[in-house]
Amino acid sequence: MNAPGVAIEFDGVGLTYASQSGASTIALDNLRCRFAPRKVTAIIGPSGCGKSTMLQIARGLLEPTHGEVRFLDVREGRTADRPAMSTVWQAFNLFPWLTVLENAEFGLRLAGGSVSQRDERARRALAAVDLLGFEDKVPRQLSGGMRQRVGLARALVMEPEVLLLDEPFGALDAQTRLILQEQLAALVEKSGTTAVLVTHSIEEALLLADTILVMTARPGRIAAELDISLPRPRSMATTHDPAYGALFDRIYGLLREEVMRAMVGERAVA
Repeated sequence: MNAPGVAIEFDGVGLTYASQSGASTIALDNLRCRFAPRKVTAIIGPSGCGKSTMLQIARGLLEPTHGEVRFLDVREGRTADRPAMSTVWQAFNLFPWLTVLENAEFGLRLAGGSVSQRDERARRALAAVDLLGFEDKVPRQLSGGMRQRVGLARALVMEPEVLLLDEPFGALDAQTRLILQEQLAALVEKSGTTAVLVTHSIEEALLLADTILVMTARPGRIAAELDISLPRPRSMATTHDPAYGALFDRIYGLLREEVMRAMVGERAVA
């Protein structure tokens, strides 16, 4: 991918909704941030701070109450149309009656195109996540990690300009999660896709991201933006780098304060 890509900018974005009691709840407040093209931006913060809501707004699934989301063509220096996006969710969301290959090519089938073209692209995506040889299996025959790799292949097969990742490994065991983190880091580096990752894991954010946005407890705001200059490629060996330890401690300190504030807020509501 040689194109400079499209940057995503949140300019004063906020979202307010009515709670069950009828009172207004501010979910996001005055967000100002930028997702740089061909980079990985991780969003980390306390539960309920609006991380996933940010992804839904970026994808166009939610409209902000105020503020604006802009897409900028970095080559031309002008606004652009919403780029092609794919999303990988925490839930596997596979069709249980379809094979691995059929699940991977599902988006292509909706988009049209020849059978041979769909098959070629789907197999290429499955190869990227080390699933060649499992094309004829159905989801119940796969482990959780393999099912999530099918979901990742289904997103990659669309060749998106922007890849949105919402806790993609949150439902997996710790060992599988570590392996898939390394695989995803390699895939994103190779493809040059703009990626936005929502995670609760500091380790995951540091292994994958070029920039980390730390969010406050609700109402969600940007508490800090950190540039991550750890050398690539990154793997578990990166966690032994002193610079990694310093970044981890800094992010943990920011998060701990916000998580404590969120816990106090929950007790007050209860």
